[in-house]
Amino acid sequence: MSSRDRKKASVYRKLQRLRSAVNSTAVNKTSIIVDASRYIEELKEKVEVLDQETGTSGISTSQNPLPMQVAVEALEKGFLINVFLEKNCPGLLVSILEIFEELGLDVLDARVSCQENFQLEAIGGDNQSNAEGIDAQMVKQAVMQAISKWSENI
Repeated sequence: MSSRDRKKASVYRKLQRLRSAVNSTAVNKTSIIVDASRYIEELKEKVEVLDQETGTSGISTSQNPLPMQVAVEALEKGFLINVFLEKNCPGLLVSILEIFEELGLDVLDARVSCQENFQLEAIGGDNQSNAEGIDAQMVKQAVMQAISKWSENI
């Protein structure tokens, strides 16, 4: 078998693998690639929907290259705040704590890890009367803005 034949056979096997992966019924190369392209777009849409449903921020653009997850849950008197970033972010904890202070939240309990990634789990309780009008979505937006502002300064 010549090298050209081996290359052709390899391309054929890879196309068949792609065809199988995207559940395509197409038989020619162009149609398989078009089906794969559509499949990728469908997956992107599903990821966006899941991100919105789970409260995961879709911020992963050229403006903010830090993929992050921010989740805020309302408690009886305060909020449970979870923040995860894929890389360590020196100084970010200070920015988030400043936001808590601006919102009128005291940190009642917290666990932070800043080794290879940034993880924060905190319980913030109301410390002022103006904190009573704050809901979980407002806290989440404020934390996400703090992360965005912090990332602009690095």
